[in-house]
Order: sequence, then structure tokens, then C-alpha cells
Amino acid sequence: MTWKLFYFDEALLDIREAKKWYFQQQKGLEKRFAEDVKQCIGHLHKNPLHYEVRYQSIRLAHCSTFPYSIHFYIDEPAKRLVIIAIIHQHRHPELAKNRK
Repeated sequence: MTWKLFYFDEALLDIREAKKWYFQQQKGLEKRFAEDVKQCIGHLHKNPLHYEVRYQSIRLAHCSTFPYSIHFYIDEPAKRLVIIAIIHQHRHPELAKNRK
């Protein structure tokens, strides 16, 4: 099945804020972060059912290098994957839970 990707505005803001923070730590690190997130989204896009439901109907995909998780759900009738949050794994999970 071909899935369309849909992002909450907050998820895009999550990426922007994290990239800004990594850039401030070391120039070029923000690009490595963005590539890690992109690869993770690519994996979940190919096989979203590989990721188990963690809370409500939300699934988590973990980035391989940076400690971030992509919170998403599958909207089967619309054939889309909805990314609601991309947050650091040590931040409180309620940030994502409140977005649905």
C-alpha cells in the first residue's frame, strides 16, 4: 500500500527547534540530525505496521543516531501516515499525547 505522509504543524516546529539547537552546539550537526530524522521517516513510510502501538493509536519510530522519536498514527481510510510529534526521548511524552 502507498501511504501519504501528513505532518502536524507542531511536528515541523519540533524539527526546526531541534535543528536550531544542534546548530548552536556545532555547525553541521543540524544537517546530521535532519538526515537521521529523514531516514527514520523513510523507514516508517515503507513499513508503518512494523512499529507497535505505544499509547492510544500512536506508534513510535526511534531515530538511529539522535535520541528522538517520531510519534505517528495510521489513518487507513485516508491511506496516510500522520506524524504528530518528533521529540527528544527524554522529554515528557505528554507533549505528544496532547496533540492528537
